[in-house]
Amino acid sequence: MNLNVKNETATLLTVVLGQPGSIGKVPTLDKVFDAKSYESILNGVYPTEEAIYKEMSAFEKVLLKYNVQVFRPWTLENCNQVFARDVGFVIGDKIINSNIIPDREDEKEAYEVIYDQIAYNKIYNLPEKAHVEGGDVVLLNDTVFVGLYTKPDYPQLKTARTNLYAFNFLKEIIPEKNFVPIELKKHDTNPRLGVLHLDCTFMPVGKDKAILYKDGFSNEKDYHMLVEMFGRQNIFNITQEEMYTMNANVFSISPSVVVSEQGFNRLNEQLENVWGLTVERVPYNEISKMGGLLRCSTLPLVRSEY
Repeated sequence: MNLNVKNETATLLTVVLGQPGSIGKVPTLDKVFDAKSYESILNGVYPTEEAIYKEMSAFEKVLLKYNVQVFRPWTLENCNQVFARDVGFVIGDKIINSNIIPDREDEKEAYEVIYDQIAYNKIYNLPEKAHVEGGDVVLLNDTVFVGLYTKPDYPQLKTARTNLYAFNFLKEIIPEKNFVPIELKKHDTNPRLGVLHLDCTFMPVGKDKAILYKDGFSNEKDYHMLVEMFGRQNIFNITQEEMYTMNANVFSISPSVVVSEQGFNRLNEQLENVWGLTVERVPYNEISKMGGLLRCSTLPLVRSEY
């Protein structure tokens, strides 16, 4: 397989979609790694396996409708494998095997079926000290934005997933790209006060548009940099409540087609009626209760050139 992913929106040809089977029991609060899951368990609304299966099937149906080749990882017993984006990510023609949090290491073995089809010299394993997950990596052709957390309490925060060491390592192995660090706000138990990944606060759509949540950035200058880059008229600013329901975490099948949650009324109206995109609406609200949405569930392997 010849990997090729240079941006978030070029026509999708091949993707890995996470796996809803055998997710195991509802985790205890001390075994939760994101604020949204923490809140869902506290409130007794953590999604059932049946609900997750139903929503992921609806998403897969849309991908197949657009003739996308869909791979699934093997099902591991009692293991939540919904969020494929955390396990690895592609930049250009290289796949980076994430150093995910130790409790989720088992997930990686289920991807052997995919890695077997990729040339070994295109697979990169990170040094132990380099922490990064795919949700923190957003591609815009020659530019790669990386969501970071660099404050001293990094080791104590479960929601701090990507560090400066990983950022510098990525720059080293992919020198032809311009890597831009973006510091994110974090909170382990309140999903309204922090963001888990960069793709929860910033997402390009179409050819020149972007969804932004201003308060997800630690430094306001990063928000203004993105507004300047895309142009104010090409930015859709989401509210705190819309960030909380994961409006930024939509997924593009092509420059003209976006998969979005069916309840994102204001966003879907903007995408469809203002920006002229085709919006494929799917139910994904239950999965959002685990701290991820549509982009989190996918690992794109091949997109066409624009």
